[in-house]
Amino acid sequence: MKKRVLFSFLMIVLFCVPSWAQQAAFQPLTFWYEYSVNPGKEGEFLDIVKTVGQPVRDKLMAEGVVLAWGVSATMMRVPGGNSHAIWYAVADWSGIEKVDNAMRAQIAKLTEEAGKTTAGKKGGKAAATPMDRLREITDMSKTHDYLTRDLVIGVAQKFPEGVLPYSRYSFAKVKPGKGGEYRKAWEKYNKPVLEKLLADGVILAYGLSVEEIRTEGGFTHYTWFDTKELAGMDKVRVAVMADRSRRSQEEQDAIAELFASLTDADAARGEIERSLIFHVPAPK
Repeated sequence: MKKRVLFSFLMIVLFCVPSWAQQAAFQPLTFWYEYSVNPGKEGEFLDIVKTVGQPVRDKLMAEGVVLAWGVSATMMRVPGGNSHAIWYAVADWSGIEKVDNAMRAQIAKLTEEAGKTTAGKKGGKAAATPMDRLREITDMSKTHDYLTRDLVIGVAQKFPEGVLPYSRYSFAKVKPGKGGEYRKAWEKYNKPVLEKLLADGVILAYGLSVEEIRTEGGFTHYTWFDTKELAGMDKVRVAVMADRSRRSQEEQDAIAELFASLTDADAARGEIERSLIFHVPAPK
């Protein structure tokens, strides 16, 4: 029983857990806007994204500021949880500033244009501004912004055209002062499996990440990977189990005990999302 429990915990940790991505020291930042979209308003939410944010992020991606961006929706509904996320990845903090400035300018421009549509029209109803529309479509009281950094990242040299990936996230709460040991263990035992899956085309990208600005107390680290279809999740599971099975029982127990000693098992959580919009730079 003890061995089965340890192995099950290890699986929880693992599953809780372009040229720029090949740089060993490269640790990009990702900004996330999480929203709770009101039922029946999903289409309107995507329309706001496409008319307000997409022109800005696509332009900055063409300029090399934005590395990738997208919109995803959770496949697992959780009480109190958000339903959608808009995200973009950049190389550093200067990229965050450029996107933020460009988005503020875009919203100000569209807000001004909305005001002009009724100027001089007696009794005319003011057009909705981008923020007015967002307040109608989402529960703004539940909005949560995150800024995360990939400590380790691997990305396929080329993404299939038009792909809308599925993303799996595994959240772990590493014990205080154990972050360095956790990363070393993760890179020793988990990264080789993910690297092979990446090379074989089973996954499109993977990473080990942390919050750059801490806003969440439920986790400290998370592992993520993308697949082009849900069947890829089965292949990842098989690969992980195969990697552990080829080791002696003594080594399996040692690996499980190592991760158990570094994390709070009760805090482990998982999440799966499907992409609704997914943009990466066009191949050169």
